[in-house]
Amino acid sequence: MSAPNYSVFAHLNVEKSALYRAILGVFVAERTRFVISLRPTEILAALGRSDSSPPDSAELDAALQQLRAWGNLDDAADNADAATIEEFYQRRRLYQLSAAGEAAERALAVFDDYLHRPGELQTAALQDIAELLGALLPRLADTPPDDAKLHHLLSSLVARFEQLTTRAQSFMRGLQSTVELHGISVEAFLGYKEKLIDYLDNFIGELLRATSRIGEELLELEACGIDIAFAAAARRDLVDALDPAPDAFALAEQAWRGRWTGLRRWFVGDDGPSQAELLRARARSAIPALLTAVTQINDRRASRADRAADFSALARWFAEAPGEGDCHRLWRAAFALSPARHLRINNETLNERASREESPRTSWLEGAPVWLSPRLRQHGRSARSGAPSATIDRTAEKARLRELAREQAQHIGRARRRLIESGRRRLSELGPLDEPAFRLFLELLGHALTHRSDRSGPIDVESADGTLRIRFDPVPDGEVVMLVTDDGTFHGRDHWIAIQPVRVQSGISNSRSEI
Repeated sequence: MSAPNYSVFAHLNVEKSALYRAILGVFVAERTRFVISLRPTEILAALGRSDSSPPDSAELDAALQQLRAWGNLDDAADNADAATIEEFYQRRRLYQLSAAGEAAERALAVFDDYLHRPGELQTAALQDIAELLGALLPRLADTPPDDAKLHHLLSSLVARFEQLTTRAQSFMRGLQSTVELHGISVEAFLGYKEKLIDYLDNFIGELLRATSRIGEELLELEACGIDIAFAAAARRDLVDALDPAPDAFALAEQAWRGRWTGLRRWFVGDDGPSQAELLRARARSAIPALLTAVTQINDRRASRADRAADFSALARWFAEAPGEGDCHRLWRAAFALSPARHLRINNETLNERASREESPRTSWLEGAPVWLSPRLRQHGRSARSGAPSATIDRTAEKARLRELAREQAQHIGRARRRLIESGRRRLSELGPLDEPAFRLFLELLGHALTHRSDRSGPIDVESADGTLRIRFDPVPDGEVVMLVTDDGTFHGRDHWIAIQPVRVQSGISNSRSEI
């Protein structure tokens, strides 16, 4: 096998890379209009329409020859417009993108698209994945299998899933930079923080609901024989192959099975938390990080002394200094690198210095000695005279915070008791639930579903803080039932639900249990 021709990328890092990119851009634009070959005059005219200072004919010919040498272009003799024998024998060339050159342009287009792809948390993609999985289930019962429909559904499912994961990865990477205020101004950050927090909160809720539904459908498809779809998709991949290799079908089927494994691992955690659960945890942790960043910004603005802002201003002054001498004077003024006359000394020393009429530039070797107080010599500081600074009384604010914490703990405690005292009940018999009890129930439900490995089996897990045990037993032929809450109506398949304490807690909890 011959080595690939990577010289087609050499034009990206040379002096005239802009000219080479403009010429190749003309070929790519004409290729979309199904124009294959171009003459130098046509290329020059296209460059003149898009550039205010196009190259001359000699410069263009040299660039075309260089691109041909790198392998980006192919050329052929151009005798179509020859009107005389002299024109026929004159060296006239017709250029087109080579196979390697066209592959390089496609690779650069994909590279540019990936870099500028917006980061998103796509709730619509979660809904589409659930709908595609639902449409895939009845197709498994077709006899014989419809290879075209199964291949289309699996291809659409994989494409939507890859878009969801890559966009989410880009968004979380950009979110981390936003929290750390990298590449974004403080004003811009403060301008859209509320919108960003609402965006994260909405996605967390949608992800929790979709993960449960998608996980159930994945397990149901595996129970119904998803391998049928893998074989059908592999046959569809090879339907137009002229002479497929003996192991081509096995490799194609294995590739589809690997894609399914990645999808399953994202929504169903067998040996640990699923990727969807990890993404939800990262999104949840980003909200307090954003609020902390806002608090730091407000503290920085309200504080009279900000070391980071002071050093930034000092660096700007150094950069704007007219000369080196000004930089030295600024350094001495900023860091007190001048005759030290700021020490607190006794009156006798001050009087002695005043009687000698010493200037601030008098050398320490020639000036009067500085007599320091014993406290300053021993401890590095002297006693401060005068009344102490008045302190701000925060008693009322602290009392208010204690009251809010107590009220929140009472709400959470009542919600826990409400779910525990309900005993073992069916989902349809659990309501009505108030807002705190319903939110706690949703958190326990989301935690339990991430540990479900068998759709038809029970779930018996402990909460993340280890204080509650949650058990869900499926109801045979369970129907979708309705649970009435203060926030609205919750719909789900009927289960037997039992929530019990793991250990007895005394007193009132001071913080909300994180599930």
